[in-house]
Amino acid sequence: MVVGAGLTGLTTAYHLSQSGKRVHVVEQQKRVGGQIRTFREDGFVFESGPTTGSVSTPEVAELMSALAISSNGECQLETAPDSAKRRLIWKGDWFHDLPSGPLSAVTTPLFRFSDKIRILGEPWRKKGTDPDESVGSLARRRLGKSFVDYAVDPFLSGVYAGNPDTLITRYALPKLYNLEQNYGSFIRGSIAKAKEPKTDRDRLATKKVFSAKGGLSQIPEAEAAAIGHEHISLGVKDVRVKPSEEGWLTTFVDSEGQSRQILSRYVVTTCGAYSLPELLPFVEKEQMDTIASLHYAPVMEVAVGVRNDWGGDYRAFGGLVPTCEHKRILGILYPSSCFQGRAPQGGVLFSYFMGGVKQPELLDLSDQEVERYVVDYFHEMLKFPSNVEPDLIRIFRHQRAIPQYEATSGARFAAVEKLQNQYPGLIIGGNLRDGIGMAHRITQAANISAEIKQQDK
Repeated sequence: MVVGAGLTGLTTAYHLSQSGKRVHVVEQQKRVGGQIRTFREDGFVFESGPTTGSVSTPEVAELMSALAISSNGECQLETAPDSAKRRLIWKGDWFHDLPSGPLSAVTTPLFRFSDKIRILGEPWRKKGTDPDESVGSLARRRLGKSFVDYAVDPFLSGVYAGNPDTLITRYALPKLYNLEQNYGSFIRGSIAKAKEPKTDRDRLATKKVFSAKGGLSQIPEAEAAAIGHEHISLGVKDVRVKPSEEGWLTTFVDSEGQSRQILSRYVVTTCGAYSLPELLPFVEKEQMDTIASLHYAPVMEVAVGVRNDWGGDYRAFGGLVPTCEHKRILGILYPSSCFQGRAPQGGVLFSYFMGGVKQPELLDLSDQEVERYVVDYFHEMLKFPSNVEPDLIRIFRHQRAIPQYEATSGARFAAVEKLQNQYPGLIIGGNLRDGIGMAHRITQAANISAEIKQQDK
């Protein structure tokens, strides 16, 4: 039994079903995909949730290759062109290129001169000793305040919609934490990692930005078709899981209002941490509170389309906005510059992001107020002529969008592990652990399914 038909749940079920395991998925929504959802309107193809992923693990490439085969080519990996490596940061009244290496870091107008010197000295700086040091503290210590303001802060706004001073490095950015701990330096560590020999499977992790041709919804839809729609119950209510002598008993009310129950050897939960107390009522309150108290950032995503790009240069992944610039926006991504068919010929599609941990009140704005901000930034930041307005504006609000890997994360991870050890056959998955990105979800699902298959040998 898999609870949740988002990317983690469906990918877990897909791998299990492909290996011959009997699996059933239950989902409260009346569709598959979770936060992934693609819309098509007037020639624009836009997302209401995640807009891209990164091929940062071999499991991503392997899944997309398998789905292309099982869907007869209807679900295919689409990677962004090299121009998408260009990332922009807002400062003053313009977007500037984010430095891509030490040389551009010392010539950029984004950082103070003293911090440029500090960046050059990074390889010789002492490593930290606080395992719970925040990303902001670590970066300020090694690279300087302006680097945090104009690189780290906007980056974390783009990934976590979070605060660099509350996100803990070893939980939120474990690879960065390990570079300092294992090599004593980000720069030295990056050089050493680049020189390490790679297997053919390692090389599948190209780190390229990816989507699926036609939109991200192609992925869960292809997985659902491969699993078999008869093995997926959508629009269910009152899902409860409890241990029994025969295994795990899952009860729910289906979309027809009928009470159902399914007995299984394993139960994999992939829903939000806030749903677990109701889903797993047998767990002691104190233990469950440690898991369910996870803080989520609220995020509003606005799809903005225009049929004429008016000669603007949008060949980039997008632009992020530092907190110190005092704008009511986290950033603007350029999906039509990354993937084909996202806008009519000659047009362009943008994805605005607002809210986050630092400005949660923005989600309470009316649609009219949001549209005013969208149009203002359309002219001010994207530099469209004052007499031009967007042809498409669609607003999506997510009150619990992105989990924050803050100081409580260690206790949460330990509580999850203890719960799974207490109750063999229960697996707590989802983005409450193991990372928040699409690659993290796909990799976690592959690991969960492999663990189940190993135990069943």
